[in-house]
Amino acid sequence: MSDDTIRLVTIGRIVRRRRRFLTLLVLLGALTGYGASLLFPPRYTTTASVLLPGAWEERELLTQAQVATSSVVVDEVAAALDWPGVDGVELREHVTAKAADGNVIALSGTADTPERAQRLADLMAGRFVAFATRVIGDGTDPEAAARLEALRKTVAQTGRRITELAEATGPGRSVESVQTRTELEGLRTALQESVDKLEQAGPTSDKAKMVVMGPAVRPAGEAPPTRIQLVAAGALLFFLVAVLGHLTAARMSRRLRTGPEIATALDSVLLGGVDVPEKGAAHRPGGRGPRALLRRLVGLDVRWDVPPPRTSGGEADRLVRHRRVHARLRDLRPAPRRLLVLVPGGDDVAGRAAAELVSGADGDPLLRAVEVSVDEPMVPDRAGESGALVVVSAGRLTAAELAGLSGACADAGHELVGVVLAGTVRIRPGRPPGRAAAGPGEIAAQPVAVGGDATGGAR
Repeated sequence: MSDDTIRLVTIGRIVRRRRRFLTLLVLLGALTGYGASLLFPPRYTTTASVLLPGAWEERELLTQAQVATSSVVVDEVAAALDWPGVDGVELREHVTAKAADGNVIALSGTADTPERAQRLADLMAGRFVAFATRVIGDGTDPEAAARLEALRKTVAQTGRRITELAEATGPGRSVESVQTRTELEGLRTALQESVDKLEQAGPTSDKAKMVVMGPAVRPAGEAPPTRIQLVAAGALLFFLVAVLGHLTAARMSRRLRTGPEIATALDSVLLGGVDVPEKGAAHRPGGRGPRALLRRLVGLDVRWDVPPPRTSGGEADRLVRHRRVHARLRDLRPAPRRLLVLVPGGDDVAGRAAAELVSGADGDPLLRAVEVSVDEPMVPDRAGESGALVVVSAGRLTAAELAGLSGACADAGHELVGVVLAGTVRIRPGRPPGRAAAGPGEIAAQPVAVGGDATGGAR
């Protein structure tokens, strides 16, 4: 697993074999999200729009958006609202302004109720328009206005003088009189157009005429994140963390998963592999007590990091594997072949495989099964045995634990003759794992309990 690519099948295996634990974590995450929603009360947001007529550059619109949320405007809104415990500094965190397309300033207000949010947005728009109009009006130059008014009066007097001059030319139809009246009318028109342009370019242009585009709409739903979103986010977060935690633990795991690695850690040779039928607790480690009971209740006792068992080819195929291991043991040891079979504590698959090896040996070799604690390995002293055989399943022990088992064998005077790798197989439907139709020389494996001293055959 530490070198494998993480695939969807791996995640599916985690979800399938740890579904109770993952379900518990998802519920815990949902409760956490619900608790977070209680700390953050619901918020409602609405928007009021202000139209700025005339020609505005982008930087001018950005400036107006900043003016809309300035302390002067927000303080006036806070004073008008008169909400208990809410001043301009705190209110500024609940209002925003941005320049939209079409010379529009969008003012948003957020409050704990839809009515408050609507009132806040409307007041922000009204106070902003009033403040902007006041600033532009205050910025008018009195002298420039006086000069413009004086110019307007002068133009009016000049117009009247032009009319008098036109009448003084007489009603004659000569070319000179017609030309004179035409030039006088053109002069009057030019003067009036100049005054109109000055008025349009003055500080009282259309830019000062901002318009609030109707009242803000009362919000119908909460602003994100809502309570449902927080609950869903908490459940999803806990689920992802649990899956990533499983994958990380598998990546960092030092348990050996192949026969050659286990044989190297024990400084021995791999004699082969044997299979036992899969059971409901095939991937569950042993153990008693409250802690083990809790692990079983939440599903943490289920091994997820082992591949699914393959389908068995039949009882005859399994017995062939046993006979091959017995034959290799006979080749390794001269008669009398008396061997001690060591099974790591808590390894149910290895225990059942060792029981079948002991039962099927038929006294040659003569096997005695012993369960050895992994935490404090203690192997019985030599009592006529010519060596020890280790039966272990893949993915159970680390190299250090296997080295401790090998050291315990050396302390007891036993020579490790080999390693047998135990695995599980899935029995096909309709074919019970009992004895198959045995041919000549086939051995029917009968389960034997693995305890302190389980022996097969006669001595």
